[in-house]
Amino acid sequence: MPLTSRDETDLLLPLFDGGRENAPFSTLLERLRRRTRSIYVSLTIRLSETPDPYAFFVGPDIHKRAHELELHDLNLTDRVQYDLLRPGRVYSGDEFDAHDPALRARRARDMRKLGLVDERVVRVLDEDLASAWLIIASDRPCTATDSALLSSLAPYAAAALRTFIAAERQTLTAILDAESLERTGTGWMIFDKSGRLLTLAPSTERSLQQIIGHAPRCGQPLRELGPSVARELGEAAARFAADPGGDDATIVLHEATRMEAILRAAPSCGHLMHAPVMIAHCHQPRKPEPRRITHLARLYDLPIREAELAILLADGMSLAEASGTMGLTIETTRNYSKRLFAKIGVRGQPELVSAVFQSCVMLA
Repeated sequence: MPLTSRDETDLLLPLFDGGRENAPFSTLLERLRRRTRSIYVSLTIRLSETPDPYAFFVGPDIHKRAHELELHDLNLTDRVQYDLLRPGRVYSGDEFDAHDPALRARRARDMRKLGLVDERVVRVLDEDLASAWLIIASDRPCTATDSALLSSLAPYAAAALRTFIAAERQTLTAILDAESLERTGTGWMIFDKSGRLLTLAPSTERSLQQIIGHAPRCGQPLRELGPSVARELGEAAARFAADPGGDDATIVLHEATRMEAILRAAPSCGHLMHAPVMIAHCHQPRKPEPRRITHLARLYDLPIREAELAILLADGMSLAEASGTMGLTIETTRNYSKRLFAKIGVRGQPELVSAVFQSCVMLA
């Protein structure tokens, strides 16, 4: 059954926009429930790397209710059989137990306990990326029109889910990348050939906001850091526009907080933005993080005070400055440092600083 213009407006638009809803695909599922007069509608997805499926659904929580009633063999809660379904074909619930009349009768009895009479299932994805099923369950017998509608929706649902799953993975990657940059005190900015800021990492935006008092404005040169910085960025961008293979450059973006950057030609960044020509990899100020002390103590099996001394020395303090900060005598601090050097396996403060900065504690 081809989809009508009403179907396109009523179902396809919320299908392709459903991944952006707070409750993904809820509009589509609710409209599908009304169209098929179903009690329960579900879009069930199982990613290739995870054994358990995730169901976006509207209607009563049948899975929870079936578990409470100990209906563990019901198809609605046991999806193992769904792995055998051929993509694009619509199946009725009776087909799962067609080989065994006793099982079919028990299934019908269990469905009635949930207030259901019939269900229809279509597998919309069967790929290395993921598997997915669109399911309706009703308190009346499902019709041929219901099955035809699911069959027509299946290829569109497959396309929408591929996009949704890929976007979810990209979102997770972007979140983790942003967190990693912030934990390492690094970030980035991208500029066009005129030295105008196109976009920047969230960590860099926060650092600049602390320096200049507001978020930097994309689409404009970065004038808030001073005319000399804006001029250097503009000149470097012009050089990379003329010669993308040019050598990297360095710049001090802000002296007082010591924010620096390496400037290089930007890689290709897609099709929607103005052509980026320069990326600035930024080294940003980081606040002292007390958790580093705890992490270092666990990593090297150190007493907390020795770990505290190691972090202070790694932050650039001398033994005398660290002793004052910790409220210790200089002699006690020297004794701490000797034990500390021996436990970490270094021969002095320079090697200690290197060991701390190369350890995972700097990611805290």
